[in-house]
Amino acid sequence: MVMIMKILLCAEIGCNHQGSVSLAMSMIRAAAASGADIVKFQKRSPRELLSPTAFNAPHPVPENAFGDSYGAHREHLELSGEDHQWLALHCAANGVAYSSSVWDITSAKEIATFAPAMIKVPSASNTDDAMLGWLAANFGGELHISLGMTSPEEESRIIEILSRANRLSDTVLYACVSGYPVSAGDACLLEITRLRWLYGGSVKMIGYSGHHLGIALDPAAAALGAGIIERHFTLDKEMKGTDHSASLTPSEFAALREAVDDTAAALQPKPLLPLAVERETRRKLKNLCS
Repeated sequence: MVMIMKILLCAEIGCNHQGSVSLAMSMIRAAAASGADIVKFQKRSPRELLSPTAFNAPHPVPENAFGDSYGAHREHLELSGEDHQWLALHCAANGVAYSSSVWDITSAKEIATFAPAMIKVPSASNTDDAMLGWLAANFGGELHISLGMTSPEEESRIIEILSRANRLSDTVLYACVSGYPVSAGDACLLEITRLRWLYGGSVKMIGYSGHHLGIALDPAAAALGAGIIERHFTLDKEMKGTDHSASLTPSEFAALREAVDDTAAALQPKPLLPLAVERETRRKLKNLCS
């Protein structure tokens, strides 16, 4: 029996703010009003991450491009470190925690300067040993690590780096399938069970980063022991950008909040005595049969 008193919900805005701090702040407010506990952004250094060829190549989906090359597109979507500090303050003012994924060591150092409560290492960057090592040695907050598209050998290496630095106790590992979107048949929710069995006694929490459509799978993730569920968040699925169509709107996120709260409430054993809700039914029906 898995018992969770509170399931945390993370609304991943990512780059759905389209490079606008004003839009990002509006999305923070909407996520907070929809029941999010955490709001997460992304920070990248495009010229560090991309080769010159990749930087200058056209965006693979031109209608979603915010620049005349993929690199220019990525730079348009980037907010500055100072912008992120303002977003962190706006999160605090709206009663939610701020977080950001960091895709490279430059971004990790930049976000770490204002000491957020947590930093996320995305699946795409979890084999960056230098970045993991730097975060483990220099960042005092929680380390959230997504394990999408990760081999067993790579997973073992991540655990080794964090264990050697004595950081497992404040690490959150996320079961994740890195598809956009992911079908139910590819969601592999039993990864949550595997991670809990292997690392549940060592890490702070096992989470679930979902890229599926809808909210049908999230209560199951909670029932399997995911203490935090992360979903992409948007104000409008029709907005320009790659992630909006697979993101949850505020009304969908509010429904997710209700669904996982109901699941958490239901995850308890039944006592030996009849529940209060059963007593009147017992009086009526048991007496009829006696």
